[in-house]
Amino acid sequence: MQRPLETLDPNLLKGLREHVHERLRQAIIAGQLPTGMLLNERKVAAELGVSTTPLKEALRRLELEGLVRTEPRRGIRVTFDAGQAEEMALARAALESMVARLAAARITDEALDNLRGITEGMKKATQSGAVSRLIELNEAFHDAIHAASGCHYLKRLLVGQLIYDKAARRFLLGDRDERGRALVEHLAILAALEARDEDGAERAMRDHIVRSGKQHVQTAFERR
Repeated sequence: MQRPLETLDPNLLKGLREHVHERLRQAIIAGQLPTGMLLNERKVAAELGVSTTPLKEALRRLELEGLVRTEPRRGIRVTFDAGQAEEMALARAALESMVARLAAARITDEALDNLRGITEGMKKATQSGAVSRLIELNEAFHDAIHAASGCHYLKRLLVGQLIYDKAARRFLLGDRDERGRALVEHLAILAALEARDEDGAERAMRDHIVRSGKQHVQTAFERR
């Protein structure tokens, strides 16, 4: 049986439309709103505690992102599936691994010190189970590598992939074992960057993203 969506707090700082969009995207990527499901707009709006106006706008954005599809005379159908999730993870792995390779060749001592500080925070957040903090540090880790690489074109290409990645990351890092695996992989990436090992940094980043992508597919789709 489908779990109902959590009611939104109307006092949230973001605009309500943004929250509706983000909540639905997370639910779709996590498999809470499964592939092929027809969304009843009134029911979804009632579960979220909002009117159908912000919901309709959120659904339009989700359609542009390729997560849902409008079917004439039928409604809105969830289209995000395991194949799409795997493709997006592989695309991100290809881009991020090249960014890591260039970062290994260009990274400064100052940037390495910043990454070491981030990973120390990740260790503490992993041990304490502070998921929200860990998600922030995870994003900071990858952002720091992007900055160290000096890549502007590749970073622009990554923007579309990060829409998927942020929602999948929140879903995955809720699991204690996954948090431990991710920490080990981030430390391996850092070690390769410290050694200025271009091949090693590329491989460590690619392996991390491909492995976590497969884990997301298995957890969100194959076990349902």
